[in-house]
Formats: sequence, C-alpha cells, structure tokens
Amino acid sequence: MNSRTLTTTSWFSVLRLAIVLMLLCGGLYPLISTQLGQALFPEQAHGSLVYLHGEAVGSRLAAQSFSEPRYFHSRPSAADYDPTGVSGSNLAPSNPELRQRVARDAAALSHQENVPVEKLPVDLVTASGSGIDPHISPAAAELQAPRVAAARGLPMDQVRRIIAENTQAPFLGVFGPTYVNVLTLNVALDQAERINP
Repeated sequence: MNSRTLTTTSWFSVLRLAIVLMLLCGGLYPLISTQLGQALFPEQAHGSLVYLHGEAVGSRLAAQSFSEPRYFHSRPSAADYDPTGVSGSNLAPSNPELRQRVARDAAALSHQENVPVEKLPVDLVTASGSGIDPHISPAAAELQAPRVAAARGLPMDQVRRIIAENTQAPFLGVFGPTYVNVLTLNVALDQAERINP
C-alpha cells in the first residue's frame, strides 16, 4: 500500500466523519432538542406569548412602549423597545448625555405622576442592561396606580389587587428582585375592564 492510497483512504474517512457529524449536530440534535423543548416547555418554546381576546399582543420576555395614561408604562429602553436590537446605552453614570436624559425624563415623569422627583423609583428613569427588560419594581407600579385608576375609572383597590396578582416573587424566594411584568399587568387590566365595564 503506497502513500497515495493511504492519503485517499484518509480523505474518505475524514469526509465520512464530516458527513456523520453534520447529520448528527446539524440535523438530529436540533430536531430532538426542539421537539423536547416544545413537549416539555411549550409556552417558552413559542416565545412566551401573551394573548388578549385570542390574539397575541406581545411576549412576556420583551418590553413594549406604553404611552396612554390608562396603561402602566415600562422603564426607558436604550434599544427603543426593539427586541432585535437588544443593547444598553453603554453610557457611564458620569456621562453628561445620560445625566441630561435622566433629568429630563425625571422632570416629565414627576409632572405626569404628580410626585416629587426624589420620590421616583430609579427603574422608571433608567434603562436596563438589555434595553428591553419587561419588568418594573412594585414601587414603580404603585406610583403609576393612581393615574391608571383615574384614566380607567377603576377603584384604586381593584388596581392594587391586579398589581399584586401580577407581582412575581424572587426565584426560590432569594434569587433576584420582586418585579411586575408590565405587559401582563396591562393585559389583566384590559380583561378586568372588559368583564366589569
């Protein structure tokens, strides 16, 4: 057996191995993992979509911009609420541009919610690292509750109850903060308003 035969044999072995690995890693593994994901975690595998009246209105994983007074507002987004352009602003706290933007937003929010600037929760004037964090703190939800209740003509007790129902505790009671998902909160309000017009 000469060296040319060995080289040809080696190339065929490498080619066979490449084809087998391509079929396993590029075909069989994604197919099995996708099917398992859809069987074990169907909601998450399909984007954690939130439905209102049978129609998908968004994902509980990505923030949306809400500007109407009848809705709870999300925190600011450095990505302009675009889940395909996830990013933070990368501006340091000492950056004049960031300070000006926060001061401007805080003044507008203070006027809108009729509270002093120093009483504003920090998450309502700062963007998250991803730019599309769908959560706000319970304090941020509580601050907006009077505006939402007035705009919808709902009793404050009912709005507070809906906030409490949409408040998530830390994972296993210790990992992460307590938070409120803005989209699910607004959808719950729309459903409550439809049930009790």
